[in-house]
Amino acid sequence: MADNPENFVPPDAEALLRRANWAKALSDEDYTRARGGITLRRITAGGFVCRKGEPVDHWFGVLNGLVKLSSDWVTGKTATLTGVPAGGWFGEGSIMKTEPRRFDAVALRDSCVAFMRRETFHWLLDNSISFNRFLLAQLNERLGQFIGLLESERLLDTDTRVARCLTALYNPVLYPGLASKLAISQEEIGYLAGVSRQRVNKSLKVLEDAGFIAVEYGGLEILDLDGLRRFGGQ
Repeated sequence: MADNPENFVPPDAEALLRRANWAKALSDEDYTRARGGITLRRITAGGFVCRKGEPVDHWFGVLNGLVKLSSDWVTGKTATLTGVPAGGWFGEGSIMKTEPRRFDAVALRDSCVAFMRRETFHWLLDNSISFNRFLLAQLNERLGQFIGLLESERLLDTDTRVARCLTALYNPVLYPGLASKLAISQEEIGYLAGVSRQRVNKSLKVLEDAGFIAVEYGGLEILDLDGLRRFGGQ
């Protein structure tokens, strides 16, 4: 799952952790205690952060890279739930329950992921009002995100699904601080939107012609986020 996890620490890892939304309001003492319950791991592209059916022992934060949450069905099909870019934390719902994990998390590119121990998470839950407020906002946003995903899968055409996939990465609560230039490949967008890379290419051309994005080498730039959110009646 990880390559020498204790030896892979990006130069800005500590600053990224301290800027996390859940950490900002903690006292230095509480943050120091929480930091003691976090390890950093390098997950190579295609590697698992966690697997469906495993015991839920950690809460996860993506410090850099991109992670896909998905669920494999007994039929062999895979349902993509969402993508988590740098700055996003996930798995809080699972760690607040006692059941086995219900999704896979796979790195779409080489990523550095923070693993917070279950005991540390619950200590914060029991002792920090600010952490509880963060979790309420996080869970509320996540619920809205998955309601939108259900609508997208059932009602929207492919171009709008791709637009929804992009705007979902710009949720300021779940994924704060994402720059307007998004380093993401068409293949990665296809994984997140559940469509082929070739079809993503056509959808991006539609969105570019509408003035919402500019496709660049190695990614794209968001030119009109509000317009992108309204595309297709969003």
